[in-house]
Amino acid sequence: MPSALFNRLAAGLTGLALCVGLAACGPAALPPGDSIVDADEAQNRAVHRFNLALDQSLVGPASRGYGSTVPDPVRQGVDNVASNLAQPSYVLNNILQFRLGQATHNTLRFVVNSTIGLGGILDPATAIGLDARETDFGETLHIYGAPEGDFVMLPVFGPSTTRDTVGLVVDIATNPVRHLLPAPESRYVTVAEVLDRFGDRYELDGTFESILYESADSYAQLRSLYLQNRRFELGGPVLSFDPGAAAGNNIGDPYSDPYSDPYINAYAP
Repeated sequence: MPSALFNRLAAGLTGLALCVGLAACGPAALPPGDSIVDADEAQNRAVHRFNLALDQSLVGPASRGYGSTVPDPVRQGVDNVASNLAQPSYVLNNILQFRLGQATHNTLRFVVNSTIGLGGILDPATAIGLDARETDFGETLHIYGAPEGDFVMLPVFGPSTTRDTVGLVVDIATNPVRHLLPAPESRYVTVAEVLDRFGDRYELDGTFESILYESADSYAQLRSLYLQNRRFELGGPVLSFDPGAAAGNNIGDPYSDPYSDPYINAYAP
């Protein structure tokens, strides 16, 4: 098992090296912060239509059923478990980012919640000042200078960019928890993540409905929101104006997060 984990970590580091190498060989200047590069918009819109159909037929109804039948304390416990299981991945990325203070913080949070918090069901770490500090491999690539790339609409996972898509694949492949737990326990990670996403969809049902089904152009609206949130999260310039989303509804602060987490995608399982 450790050997398999080592191989996955090595693959992640190789991917990082390749992406950084490509960035170094590319243009020195990145596109302006308020630009949108959507070279495959027709294909992305087709994927968006698929995601909408999936949300209408499965994700939305399942989320509302989950939220209306499962008590709040149970849903909160599931959310805590999913958050706790993601901590080792945050630590790995903190190390790759040379943010050792953050790595220590997230390690302590994981230890406290895994022990005193009964496997992550409870969240005593937050009460003692060890708040949640999320990160991902997409941010790691950003720190190493990899460009954002094109906007991408992923099936099921929703809005992304070329860089964040690479980051998502690496995060899934290298999450230590998935590979250290034995076979059926490792599946609990996926179950917790799916239920957590259902909980998010239920809690923010009104926001999702407004963006996805009440906007004049839900694709442009979602694209604008994602890029604004992601660029703001990474500390870079944000979109000043997205013409494609101009006809959409006024949904408030463009930097607010409709997914409860700046990197949670709208259609994540």
